[in-house]
Amino acid sequence: MQFHPQPRPGTATPWNFPAPGRDRLPNGLTVLRCHRPGQQVVAVEVSLAAPLEAEPAGLDGVATIMARAFSEGTDKLSAEDFTAELERCGATLDAHADHPGVRLSLEVPASRLTKALGLLADALRAPAFPDNEIERLVRNRLDEIPHELANPARRAAMALSAELFPADSRMSRPRQGTEETVERIDAASVRAFYEAHVRPATATAVVVGDLTGVDLDQALADTLGAWTGSPAEPRPVPPVSADDTGRVVIVDRPGAVQTQLLIGRVGADRHAGVWPAQVLGTYCLGGTLTSRLDRVLREEKGYTYGVRSFGQVLRSAPDGTGAAMLAISGSVDTPNTGPALADLWTVLRTLAAEGLTDAERDVAVQNLVGVAPLKYETAAAVAGTLADQVEQYLPDDFQARMYERLAETGTVEATAAVVNAFPADRLVTVLVGDAAEIAEPVRALGIGEVTVVSA
Repeated sequence: MQFHPQPRPGTATPWNFPAPGRDRLPNGLTVLRCHRPGQQVVAVEVSLAAPLEAEPAGLDGVATIMARAFSEGTDKLSAEDFTAELERCGATLDAHADHPGVRLSLEVPASRLTKALGLLADALRAPAFPDNEIERLVRNRLDEIPHELANPARRAAMALSAELFPADSRMSRPRQGTEETVERIDAASVRAFYEAHVRPATATAVVVGDLTGVDLDQALADTLGAWTGSPAEPRPVPPVSADDTGRVVIVDRPGAVQTQLLIGRVGADRHAGVWPAQVLGTYCLGGTLTSRLDRVLREEKGYTYGVRSFGQVLRSAPDGTGAAMLAISGSVDTPNTGPALADLWTVLRTLAAEGLTDAERDVAVQNLVGVAPLKYETAAAVAGTLADQVEQYLPDDFQARMYERLAETGTVEATAAVVNAFPADRLVTVLVGDAAEIAEPVRALGIGEVTVVSA
């Protein structure tokens, strides 16, 4: 029997986050393009400078309704015909509104990219915003609100935002509006918001995928390049103020068998030099099943199915005056709410006293950096990250440099960052649960004044 020689591993090829090309169309639209061989489904992200803080007073949610209405017909096609044309292209079009602005996301086979770009351009250039469709979208949104209020995680997020930010700040209120504000939205208010904030000069389109054989310059010129509008400058990004004085808010859910935990504060945005170390330290604290919080609360004590810590950018600014939400989230059974919080605070205080270990740091770097090629194996993932960078006023190579900085960050630096991110005495704790069962045990912990509010 003849055996073939054992295969030898080849030399590993370093992976880098894709570098886009950048240019501007004559109408002022900024374009980022990234050729990804083999990605036959092309992803297009369009970022519009229509932030939530620009919504008129009393019309919270109008940006969300506008975003959803972009697929409800144009000056050429009815809502049904527009949807049918997208389906003929094999394309999907989604849109949502968030604090930085409105985002439209298109995915389409490369062979039908030009046709789909034409539909996207028509939606942006001349959306119909028909009265009946806007009324339907408003009704749908009103139907969603009770379900969101009934969801413990969503209710906790609403309560935390209301606690952290001043009442006159848009960040203190639900992103998609309340029942009171959504009821006021009509086609006229949607069109007024569109006319005030949607134009090519303040928009960016990101195109990612296999562009072999695609004349993208011509396709863009014929579609998004034909979109016209005023040359207005982007809106200034106002500073963010917040109050993270240590305190506890219990959203009362009588009879609840579990307590939803959301513990947070406001931190610096992604321009801050500490961001990479903060990402690494936060991952060590609660980024995965093997992180400290899970080891104690899940594996040792059995209080929960999982607790996570994370940092989420709320709004970014070129001068670094934006903000990110730093939070710890999870749920525990009602009787163990007090003990679980006590152990969680012990984890934070031990971390501050003793620091992270080199082993924790090494595992976190391997997970965060090593998973990058898998995380960005689709065109949509790359396009989404590039669009995030645009909305956050970051350079196009930010993500690539981020991985380099993560790999260079040491244990001491990561420890300092996560301890500063989650100081045990300056955290706002929101608990959605049975106040009659959990209020006194939580008061006994001494982690802040306890207030009970109705659900």
